[in-house]
Amino acid sequence: MMNKAIFINDILASARKSLSAAENPDDKQAMEIIVRAVFDDPRCSVLDDEEAEECINKIFFKTRCRLGILQPLADDENVTEIMVNGPENIFVEKGGKIEKYRFCFDSAEELEEVIRNVAGDVHREISEMNPIVDARLADGSRVNGVYKNVAVNGPILTIRKFSERYMKMADLINNGTVTEDAAFLLEILVECGYNIFVSGGTSSGKTTLLNTLADSVPRQERVIVIEDSAELKLPGIENIVHMECRSSNASGKGQVSMSQLIRSSLRMRPDRIIVGEVRGAEVADMLQAMNTGHSGSMSTGHGNSVTGMLRRLESMYLMAQSLDIDAVRAQIAEGIDIIVHIEKFGDGRRRIVEITEIAGYENGRFELNPLMTAGGNGSLVYTGNKLINSRKIILKGEKYGEKLRKSGIVG
Repeated sequence: MMNKAIFINDILASARKSLSAAENPDDKQAMEIIVRAVFDDPRCSVLDDEEAEECINKIFFKTRCRLGILQPLADDENVTEIMVNGPENIFVEKGGKIEKYRFCFDSAEELEEVIRNVAGDVHREISEMNPIVDARLADGSRVNGVYKNVAVNGPILTIRKFSERYMKMADLINNGTVTEDAAFLLEILVECGYNIFVSGGTSSGKTTLLNTLADSVPRQERVIVIEDSAELKLPGIENIVHMECRSSNASGKGQVSMSQLIRSSLRMRPDRIIVGEVRGAEVADMLQAMNTGHSGSMSTGHGNSVTGMLRRLESMYLMAQSLDIDAVRAQIAEGIDIIVHIEKFGDGRRRIVEITEIAGYENGRFELNPLMTAGGNGSLVYTGNKLINSRKIILKGEKYGEKLRKSGIVG
C-alpha cells in the first residue's frame, strides 16, 4: 500500500524544483506545473480522482500560500475560527459549529514554519527560546501560536478571524441576539451616556455587541478607542482616536500596555472612552476614567454571569492596587451603570440574556436592578423593575423619558 505522505513529499520536492526553474509563475501556471508533477509520477495511478485532486490542492497550498493548507480557511468568509491542535488535528468554527478540517500538516516542522510565517508578517519572533506569540494579521484577525517544546500534542495555532462585515443593531435583531425591546433600551442608554460593561464567555459575541452599541454614540462626541488588538470599526464616528497595545520585542522593550493607553487617553479631551476588553490590572484605570466624568464609556470582559463578572472585576482591580474590598466595590458601582450579559448557546447562536443596572453599593453588597432577563423561550423580557438612576435620561431630554415610560423602565 502506498504511503501518501511519502508520495506527497516526493511530488512536493519535484514541484518546488520545477517552480523554482520557472520565471515567476502566477498561480495558474503554478497549478499547471503541480498537476504535471502529480500525474507524471507512476504512483498516481493508484489514486482515485478525489485523492488526486486533494493531493494537487495540498501541494499548491504548501508551495504558494504562506498559511499553507490553512489558506482556504483564512479565505473563507464563513469560517470564524481556526484551531490547530498539533499537525494532525485541525478544527474550524463555521456558522457557529465546530468541525474537523479534511487536511492536516505532514509534520510538526511544517506547522511551525506556518507559525513563523505568521509571526514574521507582523514582525514578531517565535522560537524555542521564545515559544509563544500573540499577533494580529493584516486583516485584523487575532493569532496565538505555541511551539511544540511547551505544547504536549505538538505546535498549536489559533486564528480568530476578523469579520469585514459591520453589523448593525438590526442585524442582531434579525439573528436573534437581541430583541427589539432590548435594542430600543440599549440604544437609548448608550445615547444618554450610561457607562456600559458587556460580559460574556469566550466567543460569545462581546466585541460584536460592543461595536454595535457604539453605533448609537452621538456623532458630535469625541471618542477614544483602546484595544489589545484592533477589532472595533465604528465607521459613523468622525472625531475618533483609535489606539492599540503593543507587545515587547525580542529584547523585552517597546511594550505599550492598556493601562498606559487609558491614562494617556485622559489627556486627549475624550467625551467617551471605549476599552475593547479588560483582562487584568488595567481595569483600575478604566474605572478611574469612568469615574472622572467620561459618561457613556464602555468596555467588555470575560464573565459567566453578571455577578461572576463583578467578582472578576474585583479580582482584576486588586491586581493593580491593594485596597479595601469595600473601596474597590464602591469604585465598580460608581463607575459602571449597566452590565449587559451575552451568552453563546449550543446551537452556535449568541443571545443577550440579561441587562442589569448597578444601582449602588451599600452594606457590603451590590445593589443590582435587573431590567431585562431571559424568559422561558430564551428571549429578553422586561422584569417590571424601573431604572433607578434615571438622571442621565432626564438630562438628555424629555423625549427619551417619554419613550422609556411607555416601556415601564422609567417612572
